[in-house]
Amino acid sequence: MPNFDPIPTGVHLTPLDARFREDPYPVLAELRERDPIHYDKVFKQFIFTRHDDVMAILRHSEMWSDPRKATPGTFSAEILGAGDDEPSMLLMDDPDHRRLRDLIKRSFTPRAVGRWRERARAVAERVIHGIEENEFDLMEKVAGPIPTVVIAEMLGIDPEMHERFKQWSDASVRGAFSPIQDPVDLAAAEEAQAELDAFFRGEIERRRRDTSDDLIGDLVAAEADGDRLSEDEIVSTCNLLLLAGNLTTTDLIGNGVKAFLDHPAELAKLRARPELLSNAVEEVLRYDSPVVNSGRIAHEDMEIGGVKIARGESLGVRLGAANRDPAVYPDPDRFDIEREDTHHQSFGGGRHFCLGAHLARLEAQETLSVLFARFSEMRASERGHVYAANPSFRGFEEFWVRADR
Repeated sequence: MPNFDPIPTGVHLTPLDARFREDPYPVLAELRERDPIHYDKVFKQFIFTRHDDVMAILRHSEMWSDPRKATPGTFSAEILGAGDDEPSMLLMDDPDHRRLRDLIKRSFTPRAVGRWRERARAVAERVIHGIEENEFDLMEKVAGPIPTVVIAEMLGIDPEMHERFKQWSDASVRGAFSPIQDPVDLAAAEEAQAELDAFFRGEIERRRRDTSDDLIGDLVAAEADGDRLSEDEIVSTCNLLLLAGNLTTTDLIGNGVKAFLDHPAELAKLRARPELLSNAVEEVLRYDSPVVNSGRIAHEDMEIGGVKIARGESLGVRLGAANRDPAVYPDPDRFDIEREDTHHQSFGGGRHFCLGAHLARLEAQETLSVLFARFSEMRASERGHVYAANPSFRGFEEFWVRADR
């Protein structure tokens, strides 16, 4: 029998809607089934929910990311910040994107990141073993502090600044990527950004006077074909690491713990077979990705899935929908850490594949390993959870758990 209910669109496809915020997957499944290439008239963008469409768009070598190239009035132009300012690397096109990525990528290879595994585990052990309560907010006690400390240590930041870093990061996120921007959040984000920029410029100046074996030092010294990063580019890169790296890894840890607590048989399986940890983290990324949206801009008039799209239109891809497409994944709503095919779109794709993917995986693996070793029993607390309303991300504001050592 046909479904005559209105197709969800606009705010109803964002975490600003309470139903979507709590569980977006039924909404995304409905959209994928009824209108897989949906034109959102509210925010002026095409929304793609099928796995193969999402993957093809993310990996297309010619589509744009720079919002200044989008048609005025579309989502990319109005929300992602068209203007005269140079966009961050996330929204940059070649050749500028290739140049900047080539200068930075050496610090994020599996080998370069791998040398931080022991330190990440030490941070996780210190934070988790410092928890004395039997009931606590996982986000406050575990998922928030560990990525903040790890990235701050990688950057070479004074430990006394770590808490301030988290405050700056949280304020910046609330003012970014939202289709409905609160003036208070925007003002706080601008203030936090100004403080961050000034702080990073001071750190860069210190590295130029005295070399150091940390990430800011690596960025100051980075060179490719005689080219170097400018001060503005180093500041932008550090901001991106703090903003995107902290939040997404925090959400990955929180979403991972929630998935395991909702599926105690899978947690028991992981406890019995710790060698499944790497595959388990990939399944968490597929099952409940911390990044739910990405996008591109049509670089020419084109047709996708029989739908004509004009040059300059915004193409919004829903990573969470792609990761649960039944055409690709058997029983896609099942959390299965032994799933053979755990490939996913959660780190994007193509030239914009997430540089921090190896670091996020490493931090999640070490945190979950230490957490479940520390607490022999863990369950959701009656105090419940609250999802954050960050439009491009999925994670918790609070997630209360009870745990026994």
